[in-house]
Amino acid sequence: MILSRVKPAVEPQPEKAQPTSHKVNAKDFIEKRDYTGALTVLKFELEKLKEDVDLEQWLAYCYFHLGDYNNAMLIYKNLSEFSKPKHVYVNLACCYFYLGMYPEAVEALEKSEISDVKTRLQFHLAHKQGDEKKLMEYHEILADVVEDQLSLAAIHYLRSHYQEAIDIYKKLIINNRNFLALNVYMALCYYKLDFYDVSQEILDVYIKKYPDSMILTNLKACNLYKLYDGKAAEAELKNLIARRSLTFKFCEDLIRHNMVVFREGEGALQILPGLIDILPEARLNLVIYYLRQGVNEEAYELIKDLEPAIPQEYVLKAIVNVVVGQEKGDAKQIENGQSLFNMVGSSSSECDTIPGRQCMASSLFLEGRYDEVSLYLSSIKSYFSNDDSFNFNFAQVKLALGEYKEAEEMYLQVKNTKIQESFIFINHLTHCFIMNKKPQSAWDLYLKMENSQDSLIILQSIANDCYKTNQFWQSAKAFDMLERLDLLPEYWEGKRGACAGIFQQIVLGNQPKDLIADVIQLLRNSANSQVEQIIKMMKKWAKNNKVVV
Repeated sequence: MILSRVKPAVEPQPEKAQPTSHKVNAKDFIEKRDYTGALTVLKFELEKLKEDVDLEQWLAYCYFHLGDYNNAMLIYKNLSEFSKPKHVYVNLACCYFYLGMYPEAVEALEKSEISDVKTRLQFHLAHKQGDEKKLMEYHEILADVVEDQLSLAAIHYLRSHYQEAIDIYKKLIINNRNFLALNVYMALCYYKLDFYDVSQEILDVYIKKYPDSMILTNLKACNLYKLYDGKAAEAELKNLIARRSLTFKFCEDLIRHNMVVFREGEGALQILPGLIDILPEARLNLVIYYLRQGVNEEAYELIKDLEPAIPQEYVLKAIVNVVVGQEKGDAKQIENGQSLFNMVGSSSSECDTIPGRQCMASSLFLEGRYDEVSLYLSSIKSYFSNDDSFNFNFAQVKLALGEYKEAEEMYLQVKNTKIQESFIFINHLTHCFIMNKKPQSAWDLYLKMENSQDSLIILQSIANDCYKTNQFWQSAKAFDMLERLDLLPEYWEGKRGACAGIFQQIVLGNQPKDLIADVIQLLRNSANSQVEQIIKMMKKWAKNNKVVV
C-alpha cells in the first residue's frame, strides 16, 4: 500500500515579514525559492546585528519553507515572549500545526489577531481534532477567494472526497491558468481515485515548468508503482535523491518511507517505526509488513486503537481483526472485521469502486453467502487477471459453490510459491482434481510434499474422496500408504473396499484387465487374514479370462 503524502492544497502558511534595505540579498534568494541560500545570508546578517526582529522573522520564514518547522517554531516562540511582532502568534500556530501539536496551535491562535490565515488554520485544526461542529462553523466563514477555496479543497481531500476537491481545482484553474500547482493537486486526487494514467498525464503540465520538484517526482514514482512495479518507482526516486534539490529535507522522510514500500518492505523495521508519528501511512504500511511476515499480533497491537477515518484504514483494520480472530478462534473479533468490511463496501462513496466491491465480497464471504461473493468478484475479475491473491480467494469461492472446474483453473493460475506451498492451497487443489476426475494429478501433488502431519491429511483426503467418487485405484493406493504408516483397522477396511471396487470396474470392462496384477500386489502388502481369500477369488477370475497375474 502506498499512500502519497503530497499536500493537496495550500495549507495555512506564515505571514511574511516586511523586508528592509539590509536584507535585499536574502529577499532575492527568497523570491527564487532558494531558502537555503537565504538562510546563509540571514544568519550572516544576524551575526553582525546580534538582534533584529525583522531578520529573525525572515529566518523563521525560511526554516518553515524548508520543512524545518521545529527551528521556525523556536524562533516564533521566542519572539512571542519578548518583542511580539504582528502575526507572530498565527505564525507560531502554523508551526505547531505542521509539528502535529494541535492543542498548542489552538492556544497560540487564541492570542492572535483575526485574519484569513487564522480562519483557515482553525478550519484545518477542527478537522484534525475531529470537531465536526467547529468544522462546519469555519466552513461557513470561508469566502469565495482562491486561498479559502484551496483550503476547502484540502479538507475534501483529507476526508476522501476526492471528486469534490477536483471540482474546486477545475473551477479555480479556469481563472488562474498560471497556478500550475493546481495540476499537481488534481493529479493527486486522481491517484487516490485509482486513475493512475490520468494522474500521470496531468503531471506532465507541471513537470515542464518544475522538473526538479520533489513533490511531483514522488507522485510520479507512486503512479509508476501502481502502473508497473516497485523497480520503476524506485528508479524515479533514485533520480530525485541524486539531484538533492534545495527542498530535499522537506521530503526526506516521505522518500525514505516510500522506498520501503517500493522495495516490498525491505528495511521496514529500521525505517517505519520512527515515522509513525510523522507520516500516518507509516503505521499502515508497518501493519501490512507484519501481516506479510505472519507477525499478526504485532500488527494487531499497532492498529487496535486506531479510529479509522479513511477507507484504507477501515480495510486494514478489518483484515487484521479477521486474521487474528481466525488464529484465536474468536468469533467476536471476526465479526468486528466483517462489520468493518461491510461499512466500506456499502458506503455510497466506495460501493462502486474496486476496493469497495472487494470489501463487500469479503464481508459476504465471512457470512458464507458464496453465491453473492461470486457475483461481486466476477464484476472486478478483469482487473485482477494476474493477481495471485485474487485468484486464490476466488478459487475458494468457486470450490465452496461446487464449481470445481472453475476453481481448479483459478488455483492453477496462482504463481506465488508461498501460496502454492500452503496447506490450504494443496488441500483445496487436491479436492478439485479428484472432483474433476483427475485423481493422478491429486496423487502427484501429494508425492511432491514432504512427510508431515499435513501430508498425512492430504493422503487421507485422497483416500476418502477418491473412494466416494468411485476412483478406486487411487483410493486403494492411498489407503495402502496409510496402512503402512499406521495399522489401523479402518485403513485396511478402506483398502479392502477400494480393491473390491477396482476389481468390479475391471470385471465390467471399465478398467484394463492387466491392472488386476497391481491390485493383487497391493493386497499382499497387508497382513490381514482376509487377504488370501480375496486374492484367490481375483486369481480365479484372471485365469478364466486368460489374464496373467
